[in-house]
Order: sequence, then C-alpha cells, then structure tokens
Amino acid sequence: MLLAIIIAVVVVALVFDYTNGFHDAANAIATSVSTGALTPRVALAMAAVMNFVGAFLGQKVAHTVSDTISPPSGVHGLVIVMAGLLGAITWNLITWYFGLPSSSSHALIGGLVGAAVAASVGVAWSVVLEKVVIPMILSPLVAFGLGFAVMVAIMWIFRNANPGKANRGFKVAQTVSAAAMALGHGLQDAQKTMGVIFLALVTGGYVASEDNGGQLPLWVIIAAATAISLGTYSGGWRIMRTLGRRIIHLDPPRGFAAESVAASVLYTTAYVWEAPISTTHTITSAVMGVGATKRLSAVRWGVARSILTAWVLTFPAAGLAAALCYWVAHFFIEVL
Repeated sequence: MLLAIIIAVVVVALVFDYTNGFHDAANAIATSVSTGALTPRVALAMAAVMNFVGAFLGQKVAHTVSDTISPPSGVHGLVIVMAGLLGAITWNLITWYFGLPSSSSHALIGGLVGAAVAASVGVAWSVVLEKVVIPMILSPLVAFGLGFAVMVAIMWIFRNANPGKANRGFKVAQTVSAAAMALGHGLQDAQKTMGVIFLALVTGGYVASEDNGGQLPLWVIIAAATAISLGTYSGGWRIMRTLGRRIIHLDPPRGFAAESVAASVLYTTAYVWEAPISTTHTITSAVMGVGATKRLSAVRWGVARSILTAWVLTFPAAGLAAALCYWVAHFFIEVL
C-alpha cells in the first residue's frame, strides 16, 4: 500500500511537472516569437533543451519546497502530499484554459499548504513567508523596475543607431536572452517538482533527508527534467498570445530587455535566496516594465489587471482545491 501510494505521488508529481512545462512554456519564448526573432517550433525546442539543462544546475529551491510542510510518515503523509499536487494541477489547468499566466510555483506551494492545513499538520510558516510570500511580492516589482530601467538605458545607448539594423541585431540577441530565460525556468521550476518527490520519498521512509549530504537522488532530477522539457515542447499557445501580444506589442529591443531582466531575477533568487519564485510573474512584470517606456497607455492594463487577479487568487484557490482533494483522498484511501 505504501509503495503504491509513493509511486502514485511520483507519477502525479511528474504530471504536475509536465503541466508546468506547457503552462509556462510561454514564459521563455513568447517575446521571441512575437517579435519574429524565433519561429514557434524552434523556440519551443530550444526552450525544452534549456529547461532540461537548467534542472541540473542546483537543488536549493527543491529543498525549500520540501521544507514547506512537515507531513507525518506513512500513508497519511503521502495522501497530504498527493492532495497538494492535485490542487496545484487543478488550478494550473483552469488558468491554462482561460489563457491566464498564473504561477505554477505558487499553485504548488498553495496546494501543499492547503492540504497540510486541511489535515492539521505542520506548516513551516516562516519558510512560506520568507521564501514564498515576500519574494512573490518583491520579484514582480523588481522585474518591472529593472525592465523599465534597462529599456531606458538601451534607448539611450542606441538613440543614434539605424532602427532596422538595431532590430536585426536585437533579434539575434533575443536568441541568447530567450535561452537564458528557459535555463532559468528549468533551474527554478523543475526543482519544485524534485522537492515534492523528495518530500514524498522522505515521508514514505524510502530516503532520509540527510542521505548523501541532502543531495537528491539522480533519478529524481532526470525524471523532473524530462517531464518539464516534454511539457515545454508541447507548447502553451493560449498563454503565449497573452504574454507576447495582448499585454503589449513588443519589438526586438524590448523583448531582449524583458527576457534578460527576467532571467537575471530567476538566477539571483535561486542561488542567493533559494526562493521558488514565479517565472510567470517575473517575465510578465518585465514585459510590462519595458512596455511602459513606450508610453503608459501602450500597456494594456486591463489584461494586466486580469493577470493580477489570477496572481492573487492562485495561492488560496490552489490551497482550497488541495484541501478538497485531501478530504476526498483521505476518505477513500484511509477511511474506507
């Protein structure tokens, strides 16, 4: 029974990882596709490869995720972890259907917390506050401000450049910035699934948290990297339209600035603060920041308002969905 539930949790975690990939595929490539720097299929293939590579570049975010809740050992703890994943997947699919670039990261953390609260088990609220809530608020603000500042600097540096020649140069540069963004997405988001699988293995008693100096098993890293890469390659066209066109029509310099800023924020938060921030929030805010340099009215704030609503709702909505999943799973697996 225990082994069967662990296998089920790992499968559900990889399904979440896959949905994360196609839900967040647009994060890395929407700006490059919308500016014509890359064709959709080439962009998706590049993003998938870079996602896979990025998953091997660190484990700090994975450990932050696994430290968020403290489920009891055994079947009950695994039911909690599975319910958290199911809640996150549910919210991912809802926002994907409506084309809203919500946060898979916050859906996952919200799901785990919601399931833990429903089960009356420990939640590391200090970790949630310091490494989830505060970065959740600060990272979009920093990305918006840096996006605006970097774009102003580009406009000043290239003020006398030939527009056509400059655009061609930035289209080439966008290949690099899109790759950097995809690498950051793998670094951040693949680790979140690794963290959940590691949490399930510890809860089931199949590994100890201090084994190998706290290093994750290699098969966990490979499985998470593969799932998110396959999901990315399957594409997220609805959200791609939102990021690439509905917020603002981007040109190559603005696309390059947005991707470069977003990638920098992802690397910094992963390596310095070990915080599982939202790649969606980060790139969307950077897009709005660079767009605001054109003129404030150029940004379609109505679309931005809808995205903001999804951001605010993600944590509690995923938590509620996870709580419902927990009560159902608890009844069928542990009561009956």
